[in-house]
Amino acid sequence: MADDNMKPSFTHDSEAAMPPPEKGVVLDMKQTAKDGHMERGLKSRHIQLIALGGTIGTGLFIGSGTVLGTTGPAPLFMSYLIMSIFIWFLTMDLAEMAAYMPIRGMTLPYLIQRFVDPSLAFATGWNYWFAYSMIPPAEATASAVILSYWDKSVSPAVWITMVLVVCVVLNLIAVKYYGETEFWFASIKIIAILGFIIVGIVIFFGGAPNHDRLGFRYWQNPGAFKPYIGEGNTGKFLAVWYAIIKAGFSYILSPEIIANTAGECEAPRRNIPKAARRYIWRILIFYVLGTLVIGVLVPYTSKDLFGQGNADSSPFVIAIKNAGIPALDHILNAVALTSAWSAGNSQLYSASRMLYGMACTGKAPAIFRRCNSWGVPYFAVLASSMLSLLAYLILSSDGYEVFNWLTSLIVISGMINWIVVLYTYLRFRAATQMRGIAGNLPFRSPFQPYGTYATIAFFAILAITNGFTVFCTGHWKTADFVTSYISFPIFAALYFGHRIFKGGKHWIKPVEELDVFSGLDEVDEATMNDVAPVPRNILERFWFWLC
Repeated sequence: MADDNMKPSFTHDSEAAMPPPEKGVVLDMKQTAKDGHMERGLKSRHIQLIALGGTIGTGLFIGSGTVLGTTGPAPLFMSYLIMSIFIWFLTMDLAEMAAYMPIRGMTLPYLIQRFVDPSLAFATGWNYWFAYSMIPPAEATASAVILSYWDKSVSPAVWITMVLVVCVVLNLIAVKYYGETEFWFASIKIIAILGFIIVGIVIFFGGAPNHDRLGFRYWQNPGAFKPYIGEGNTGKFLAVWYAIIKAGFSYILSPEIIANTAGECEAPRRNIPKAARRYIWRILIFYVLGTLVIGVLVPYTSKDLFGQGNADSSPFVIAIKNAGIPALDHILNAVALTSAWSAGNSQLYSASRMLYGMACTGKAPAIFRRCNSWGVPYFAVLASSMLSLLAYLILSSDGYEVFNWLTSLIVISGMINWIVVLYTYLRFRAATQMRGIAGNLPFRSPFQPYGTYATIAFFAILAITNGFTVFCTGHWKTADFVTSYISFPIFAALYFGHRIFKGGKHWIKPVEELDVFSGLDEVDEATMNDVAPVPRNILERFWFWLC
C-alpha cells in the first residue's frame, strides 16, 4: 500500500485497491542505509553538462569526418537532425519517469523491473552496464591517439594510464566534486564548438585570412550527396541511412544520464525536467548546427577525412587549415582531448550507478551497493573500471582489431536498450493513468503516446538494418555481420536465462499490479521545501537559465 502521508497531488481513491508491490521491486532502503547511501550532490547545471558531456565526444570531433567523406554533407546534416528529433522523444519520456520517482539508487533497470518484468530488467541492466563500461576504454584509446599528435615518441600506454587514473579518481570522490569537474570539462567543449560555429560563419562569408567566400560551394561541387553503394536516388537514400546509423554512436547511452543522476540530484522534481528541456536544445545547436558548418567548410572529397584518427582527420581542423588560420588546429586538438576524457569520465559514472542500482534490486552482488563516507558506491566504480583495461589492446595490431569489434557492439546494445526504455515508459504512462495521477505529474512528455510509438518503430528499424551493408553484393564481411547482430542473441540469452532460473508469474506485469506510489517518501522529503529561486536582474536570469 502507498504511504498515508503521500502528497495529495500524487494520490487517488483507487490507491486502496492497489495490490502490494512485488518483493524486490522497491529498493531495500534499510539494507542500503547499512551499506551507506548516495548523496544528493548534483545541481541542475551538473546534470545538464554531464549528459551533454557524455554525448559530445570523439564521435563529433573526429568521427563525423568519416561520415562526411563517405556520404557527403547533406546526409551528415540530415542524420544528426533526424536522430535529434527521436532523441528528444526519448529524453522527454525519461524525464517524466525520473522526475516523478527520483529515488536514491534508481536506475533504468529499476524502472523496467517495476513496470514491466524482472527478467527484462536483468537483461537490460547488464546490457547497459557492459555498454557503459566499454565507453571509457574507447575514449581512453582516442585520447592516446589525440595526444600522439604532439608527441609520437611516447607509448600510448602512458597516455591511456593517465586518462584512466584520472577518470577513476574523479568517480571515487564526492559526487559534487565529480559533477563540478565534469561541468567544466563539458563547458570547454561547448565553448569550443560555439567558437567553431562562429568561425565557420566568418569563413562562410569570406572573413578568413584567405578571404575566400565559400558559401555553399561544396554543396554544389563536388555535391551535397555522395551515393553510397548504389547509384542515383537509391545510392543517396542509402547514404542518408548509413549516416543515421553512424550518427547513432554520437548519441548512444547519453540521454539516460539524466535518469541515472536522478537519485543524486538536488530538487529533482524541478531540476530534472529543466535539464531535459535544455539538453535537447543544446544538442540541436551543437550537433545539428555543428554538422551543417562542417559540411559547408569541408568538401567530402578531402583525403584528410580518412587520416590517422587524430586532429589531422578532424573536419574541424581541416576546415581551419584550409582557411589559413594558424595554431587553431592545436587548440581544437586539445578540445578533442578533453571531449574524449569527459565522455569516458561521465560514462564510467553511469556504469557504476547502473551496477549500484542493480545491486540494490538483487540483480547484481550485494557488495556493489556499498558506499564510502562520501556516498560513492566505490566497489561499483572499481568493478566498472576493470573493463577499461581493454584500452591496452591498442598496443598490438590484432588487439586493436578486437577492440574495435567490441566497441562497435555498443551502438546496437544501446538501441536495444532504448526500445526497452521506451516500452517501459508506455507501461508507466498506463499505470499513472489508471491511478488517476497522470495529470499531476511533475513533468509530462509531449505528443504521447504517438511520439513514443514512432520512436520505438524508428529505433527498431535502425537496429535491424544496422548491418545492411554486409547484405549488399560484394560487401559481405563475417566480422561486420557478427559485430552488427551479436547483441541480439546475447540480450536474448540474458533475458531467457534469468527467466528460466528465476521464473515469474507473468511475462509482463498486468497494469493493475503496477506500483506507482511505493518508495516515494524520501523523494517527498527531499523536495518538500524546494522553492525555485526568483531572478532579481537580467544577469541572475541568465545564470539561473544556465544552472
